[in-house]
Parts: sequence; structure tokens; C-alpha cells
Amino acid sequence: MRPDPVAPACIRLWTACVDIGPSQELGAGPVGQRFIVPILGGYFQGAEGYEALAGIIVPGGADRQVLRSDGVKELDAIYEMRTHSGDVLNIRNRVIVDNDWLEGRYAMSHLCVTAPCGPWDWLNRKRLIGTMDSLRPEKSAVLIHAWMLTPS
Repeated sequence: MRPDPVAPACIRLWTACVDIGPSQELGAGPVGQRFIVPILGGYFQGAEGYEALAGIIVPGGADRQVLRSDGVKELDAIYEMRTHSGDVLNIRNRVIVDNDWLEGRYAMSHLCVTAPCGPWDWLNRKRLIGTMDSLRPEKSAVLIHAWMLTPS
């Protein structure tokens, strides 16, 4: 008999404040209404133990969105984060947003990082998850928290 599975643990890596532009409608697709949201910049800060993982969000990325017929939004954001040391991390953040979840708003994501060889290349070999919160109406931005899954 195999032992009972153990849920993975999480280690917080960073928090990012991502500035976004106005949503642009792209028309209906086979799954739902399509939108694109430009990523204008921002910054990120490393969590405790990862303070060097900090820098800016590079302007020029975009968040492609689909509003499904069930009201759920699927987001696929692709952008770059430049650390203070100059390393550029490519980020792909796929988010599911369900505003009708029984316990409130559900906005959870899976992040993929492509890092150059060097101090951050270990991110290429890890599974990251995240949360996303809107900062509107105070600011046209979203707040993203990223965690690394680890064995318990």
C-alpha cells in the first residue's frame, strides 16, 4: 500500500505591481469574447529570502483574455521582468478568474518563467503558482503574488 499523498508547500517569491492599459475588444471567438490588455510597465519586489529578485516590468507585454459563456475569464499574459542586475525574465502567466465562486472572487494562475543562464536559471526548473488582484479604481494595475511549489 502506498502512503497518503501530501499536499505541496509554497514559498513566496515575489509580488509584482503590473500597470495595464485599457482593454481592447477583439471580437468573438469559438470559446467566447476576446480582449487584449496592454502591459505598460510596473515593478516587482522579492519576498523575504528572495530580496534580489526585484526590478521593473518591461513595457510592451500584453494580456490576452477570453470571456467564456459561463462568465469565467481566461487570461494569458506574456511579459518581461528585468531585475535590478539586468537579467530579463520572460513570464507567461495563465490566470482563471471566476467572480461567481461561492467563496468570493477566484483568480489563480500558473506562471512559467524563462530565465537566462545565471543567478535566476533555477526558476526554469520550478512550478510557480500565483494570485491576481485588481488595484482599480485607485490605479490601472494588477497585483500578482508568485509562489514556488515545493515538496512538503
